[in-house]
Amino acid sequence: MKTPINSGWQTNVSIFNQTDLGDIQKSIESYLPDSSESQASAWRESIRILQREFNGLIANDSGAEDFNIILEYKLPYDGRRPDAIILAKGLVFVLEFKGKETPDLADLDQVSAYARDLKAYHRECHDKRVIPVLVPTRASHKAVERTEIKVVGPKHLSELLSQLLDENSGSTMPLESFISENAYAPLPTLVEAARELFESQTIREIWSAKAATDPAVESISSIVKRAAETKTRHLVLITGVPGAGKTLVGMQAAHDEDIDQYSVPREGSKPTVSGLYLTGNGPLAQVLQYEFQKAGGGGATFVRHIKEYLNYYIPNPDRIPSEHLLVFDEAQRAFSPDRVEDIHPKWRADLIHSEPELFTQTCDRIPEWSVLVGLIGQGQEIYIGEEAGLIQWREALENSEDPSRWTIHAPSALQDIFEGSIVSNSWNEALNLSIEIRFHQSKYLHEFVHELLINNNPDVTSTIAEKIQAPQGHQIDGMRMYLTRDLNKAKQYLVERYANAPEARYGIISSSRDKALVKLGVTSSRFPSYLLGQWFCDAAENPKSCRNFNDSITEFDCQGLELEMAIVGWGTDFIRENNQWTDRLAKGYRPKGITKPKNPFQMRVNAYRVLLTRGRDGLIVYIPSELEELNETYKYLLKSGFTLMT
Repeated sequence: MKTPINSGWQTNVSIFNQTDLGDIQKSIESYLPDSSESQASAWRESIRILQREFNGLIANDSGAEDFNIILEYKLPYDGRRPDAIILAKGLVFVLEFKGKETPDLADLDQVSAYARDLKAYHRECHDKRVIPVLVPTRASHKAVERTEIKVVGPKHLSELLSQLLDENSGSTMPLESFISENAYAPLPTLVEAARELFESQTIREIWSAKAATDPAVESISSIVKRAAETKTRHLVLITGVPGAGKTLVGMQAAHDEDIDQYSVPREGSKPTVSGLYLTGNGPLAQVLQYEFQKAGGGGATFVRHIKEYLNYYIPNPDRIPSEHLLVFDEAQRAFSPDRVEDIHPKWRADLIHSEPELFTQTCDRIPEWSVLVGLIGQGQEIYIGEEAGLIQWREALENSEDPSRWTIHAPSALQDIFEGSIVSNSWNEALNLSIEIRFHQSKYLHEFVHELLINNNPDVTSTIAEKIQAPQGHQIDGMRMYLTRDLNKAKQYLVERYANAPEARYGIISSSRDKALVKLGVTSSRFPSYLLGQWFCDAAENPKSCRNFNDSITEFDCQGLELEMAIVGWGTDFIRENNQWTDRLAKGYRPKGITKPKNPFQMRVNAYRVLLTRGRDGLIVYIPSELEELNETYKYLLKSGFTLMT
């Protein structure tokens, strides 16, 4: 049987009920070949339930044979898959099966989120009633409603469906419409709300940078206009140190409704979203989407994860992106072909290229014109496979479908990389964000961190530290950089300092390669990524909030994000020995797939560079007194300008 598009199974109910269970399962397994035996068992159980309950439904209404059933449908631009979707009489039922008697809150939230996102992001569901249904397969009760979710035992499913269908007289959505390659289309009202929310400047993770970005934004707008008028393609590279406002520039570009006037219609209508912010930084995506969703703006309207975006388009060459402008966050960290192969193991060999080449290919599919904006930070390659550098972008454009249609726009600092290329280039200093505005008092912070981690001269470092902590002699305006061996003292300081600032965020962060702090109970072994929105955004009433110190996060979780102040737990993975740094005690790298780090030591340097630059108001470095191997590190930091917390 041919593998269905976008799902493991898609037919009308009549064919579904006439097909042997084993054949349906084979179709799903062909679509999802790496499934476990427990997953296969769950599929068998849910298929049996559906076929039995459909028989009951058909007995009451022969027209039910023409309803449509989709199993394991992959949500557009997303990796999540509802167990089953039923299209019937103008209704869309989203079913999730759980092998238990009593569902928990996570089960309810899961099926609710499926229904919400279908309504919000699926073109054919905007004007439909989308009903979430949770089926605990060990339950025997009739349908009950919990926060607008139908919870029903499996033997009463047909009864529930019949009741809801009797209340509706619409026509059944055609299967082809639902599984269309171009099904993704955010609800127009959601787009408007997201834009309004963005412009309101209430999303603190974005608008902490508030100035000095206008020239870059205006340059992008000008390039968009030129691209549309000349039907050409453009790569725009924005450089800047962490905190210079790159995220703000990228988000402004993605949310700019002026792009809509240049958008080219697809299938008879213009797309609802013309720009999209794409990040491989999972935590940043989680936090931004959480903030937008919490405030009512639609979490994923303008922000998506790079992996899922590529998964949606690259294996499916007939899919045409609905956007004209794509923003690629942290472009200098784009993955090499080896790492792409690790991340997308199901892709055919001919699909494997570097991420820059994949995005160039995707932009070449966009009708008439496209603009790809790459945001470039400095010294932040902390993941394996990110070390190939910016040369990949030059190679990608030179290997594109038609290099003559592309133009590179970048600050002159990148001239050496692109000069001599067959691709046209244009140098623009407005694309370099040279002033750090995340930490408005501390333009010296990154110079300090560089001296601390690289140059090993505490006399020079301490001089810079004085400027950070007392710029221009005004101590009240300075950041705070404390050092302590007493964790409770650090916690107490933060609680008291921000007692009257309920919006302030502070917490514990540490290196992912250290285990000593975990053994001491200072840090968490691993914090679930799906809770990062709560960790960063929620107030102290939520136990998962960073303000409660119940959980810590690592450099991978906080890159691109910030706190008012951070307690940096210094681990044994990066220590001073004999007046120099060493990573000899770092937890060993376990390479994912075939890729190995080219320079593990440099990755530790970059990890601590990230950790030391997360606080708007400063940081507190905590070194446990129990770890004697950190004594030299403690003395070095103290000599380098950190203030001892008393």
